[in-house]
Amino acid sequence: MTVNDVTAIAGQAIFTIIKCSAPMLLVSLIVGLIVSIFQTVTSIQEQTLTFVPKVLAIFLSLMIMGHWVMNEMVEFMTLLWTDFNLYLR
Repeated sequence: MTVNDVTAIAGQAIFTIIKCSAPMLLVSLIVGLIVSIFQTVTSIQEQTLTFVPKVLAIFLSLMIMGHWVMNEMVEFMTLLWTDFNLYLR
């Protein structure tokens, strides 16, 4: 196994992590922005106000996107395990 192989696997792993976490991060960003705008408009300066909507939104997005995220991770692990004999050289 060469340095290029390790670099390729690490690159694929990082890309998979980014691809699987992006939907939840975007949902959290959008919900945080909406709550922040609401706080600015209403002059409510409660620090914990953003926490509950974000948690609920991420939970819902995980319920919706969970199947896709799991399929992406299983596909990546299957790719790793099918080429496992190449890594032992």
